[in-house]
Amino acid sequence: MCGCIRALGLTTHASDPHPRAVVIDDDPDVGAALLELFEDEGIEVLLKTTVNRVEGRSGDDVRLHVETPTGGRIIEGTDLLLAAGRTPNTQGIGLELAGIELDSRGYVRVNERLETTAGEVWAVGDCAGSPQFTHVAFDDFRIVRDNLNGGSRTTHDRLIPFCMFTDPELARVGLNESEANTRGVEYQLVKMPMAAMLRTRTLSEPRGFMKMLLDVARDRILGFTVFGAEASELMATVQTAMLGQLPFTALRDAIFTHPTAAEGLTVLLADVRSKS
Repeated sequence: MCGCIRALGLTTHASDPHPRAVVIDDDPDVGAALLELFEDEGIEVLLKTTVNRVEGRSGDDVRLHVETPTGGRIIEGTDLLLAAGRTPNTQGIGLELAGIELDSRGYVRVNERLETTAGEVWAVGDCAGSPQFTHVAFDDFRIVRDNLNGGSRTTHDRLIPFCMFTDPELARVGLNESEANTRGVEYQLVKMPMAAMLRTRTLSEPRGFMKMLLDVARDRILGFTVFGAEASELMATVQTAMLGQLPFTALRDAIFTHPTAAEGLTVLLADVRSKS
């Protein structure tokens, strides 16, 4: 590769009716920020590119014949990573003998309590079609554990966070702009660069931005996206407020320790007036 990491991105867009599936479809400004980061790190990203043929053996010597918007080219390297999703490993293991049905995608069919179609049989995590995150699989376990002990927990309306541990991190919870626009949800957008947050100055990591979607009629937080230093911890603060159904003013008017990432939320929301 001669000092330059070349990454070939294959992107698909899908509309999945499965109520618990998560399709990561981020906003254009997020994609642009990640692209800029990759380029600064010496990673070449080819967009709108089709793979016509693959030669060689990954781990030894591999060549990709691709068609880009500017014409054909060959990409050479030692390893090839194809990230095209996961296929459920549920076929041919005798589930039908136990009365356990699969859905149209091959996942174990479950209800909101994670019960399968067979009595006293439960499914959790990836095999049940849950969003494919470790933290979601752990929550699936808690749902089944509590229900086995007489509880009534379900997967309905779970607020599931997403974080990609790039450097800096990308984190999101709730709606982003793309999802809100697709669903026809009206929102007020507040956005600021991470450089305006004092914590990034102490870390000398000013790259990125944060933005929050607010209900236009109420003070409710609809979603939060942050790309920058300590993004995952900053996102968790907003997620906690959303779980407690707190208005955004609770964050705007809070006294956070200086200089922390959470303090940046008071700067982000400083000029936003309460609807109530």
